[in-house]
Amino acid sequence: MSTLSQVELAALAESVLTPNYKPAPVVFERGNGVWLYDVNGKRYLDFAAGIAVCALGHGHPALTKAISQQAESLLHVSNLYLNKPAIELAQRLTEISFADRVYFSNSGAESNEAALKLARRYLQVVRGEGNRSEFVSTTKSFHGRTWAAISATGQPKYHKGFGPLVPGFTHVPYSDLEAMKAAVGPNTCAIIVEPIQGEGGVVVPDEGYLLGLRQLCDDEGILLIFDEVQTGIARTGHWFAYQHSGVCPDIITLAKGLGGGVPIGAMMCSETVAHGFQPGVHATTYGGNPLVCRAALAVLDTIEADGLLSNSAEQGDYLAAGLQDLVDDFDGLLSVRGRGLMRGIGVDPAIIDRAAIVSAARDMGLLLTTAGADALRLVPPLILGSSHVDEAVSLLRQALEEVC
Repeated sequence: MSTLSQVELAALAESVLTPNYKPAPVVFERGNGVWLYDVNGKRYLDFAAGIAVCALGHGHPALTKAISQQAESLLHVSNLYLNKPAIELAQRLTEISFADRVYFSNSGAESNEAALKLARRYLQVVRGEGNRSEFVSTTKSFHGRTWAAISATGQPKYHKGFGPLVPGFTHVPYSDLEAMKAAVGPNTCAIIVEPIQGEGGVVVPDEGYLLGLRQLCDDEGILLIFDEVQTGIARTGHWFAYQHSGVCPDIITLAKGLGGGVPIGAMMCSETVAHGFQPGVHATTYGGNPLVCRAALAVLDTIEADGLLSNSAEQGDYLAAGLQDLVDDFDGLLSVRGRGLMRGIGVDPAIIDRAAIVSAARDMGLLLTTAGADALRLVPPLILGSSHVDEAVSLLRQALEEVC
């Protein structure tokens, strides 16, 4: 066990880790429920949840037990063989979604890579439309950090220094159906879109947008991919955000909350589209690992048993009401965004320094993040209670009073 202080540990991290992150100078040691504790013992109310990952909070007994039991029996066998947790998890995911088939990966970016590869191969090989190789995505989108994923991502700051990007990606404004229609052409194979933009600023599309995308894809004979890496697994009050609209995609991607803190991703699709993958065309060594699949099963079981779908919706509405009070009281706060426990506050950056708010809130014991160019983001664990919401809103109010 290290005896270094928090300051010493932060300095050590700066000297040994690659400089692609700019972490806050806090070293966390343990967590319990919606709380995190740093090495000095200071307590923080966690409304970041590992960027919407820790669906059950920290140290949840059901998740801890599942991981412990699986670690004692079987950690890894690879996809040369089958394992029971992966089969059971795939079955559960098909039961709660439109999907018939599941491919497991290790992250959201990998899930999106799989989705993009599947879409191209289905159109080009199964349907024999070799010209269909292009994708349309949206501006301010975020689909991950691998090469195809950043090519799909409609934010130039993620492209800088990595060119040339993967060809074949066009970006149009989010929630602009006419722009999407104009961008789709004879070489398009799929549209990839977030049903609610996360990193883009917690942006909910206009009513009818997703339905319009579905109709467009049907009319053009192309696939619709929903990136639900951040919105999936009860985050918005349904298992998946697409269920709010009643629109079913052809492919959906997951990660983050699925494992409750262990790294797992999934790409799910219809039976028809699944035929784009055949033995040997795509793989990953760790995909469907027994440990992470057992953890994900515990997450799904707990969400269902503890009523966390309804809790996400109810506490999300309660949180939105508290945030609206802040918007009403502070110049520079513009609007409350999101659904369920995926919430954002639109901020005028000319009036309010978001980074200063995040820092002041952290000093007061509240963790939150920014998103996009103009939002504060709150994505707490799904186990949240109303007393936690009250405390978070109070602490955020104090931070705003200090900074503003």
